[in-house]
Amino acid sequence: MAIPVFGEGGELPPGVHRASLRETMDRFGITTAQRMLVALRLERLYGIARSTRELARFVVFGSFVTDKGEPNDVDVFFIMEDTFDASKLSGEAALLFDHLTAQAHFGASVFWVRRMGALGGEQTMVESWQVKRGGGRRGIVEIGGEEP
Repeated sequence: MAIPVFGEGGELPPGVHRASLRETMDRFGITTAQRMLVALRLERLYGIARSTRELARFVVFGSFVTDKGEPNDVDVFFIMEDTFDASKLSGEAALLFDHLTAQAHFGASVFWVRRMGALGGEQTMVESWQVKRGGGRRGIVEIGGEEP
C-alpha cells in the first residue's frame, strides 16, 4: 500500500501506514541532502535491528516522516521478541539499544520494548506513537515485509 500524501500541516494523515524500507526511503529520503543523510541512518538502524533476529515491529515517527525539509534525526520505536536480551549484544547493536548512546552515535532517537511490555497490546502501543507533544495525532510509518 502506498504511503498517503501529506495533509495541510505537512504530516501524514493519522494512522499506521505500512511500507517497505525502500518505499520509506524513496518517499522521505531524497528531496534534500539532509534527508538523504537521515534516510541512510534509518537504513542502518533497520539493518542493525533486524540483525538481532528478534525484531518484531519497526516504527518511524517524527519529522522524518513529514514534509520538513531538514529533519535533524530519525525517531524510531521497536518492538522486540520477548526473548530479546540487550545485555548480550555487542558492537553497534549494543549501542542501538541504549537511548542516549544511539542519539550520539547514530543521530537517532531510539525507543524499544519487548512484546510482553507493550502496554495495552502491541497495536495500541504502536498507535500511541501517533500522539503529538501538543496533542492531536499524526501519521507514522511501520516498516516491514522485507525478505531476510
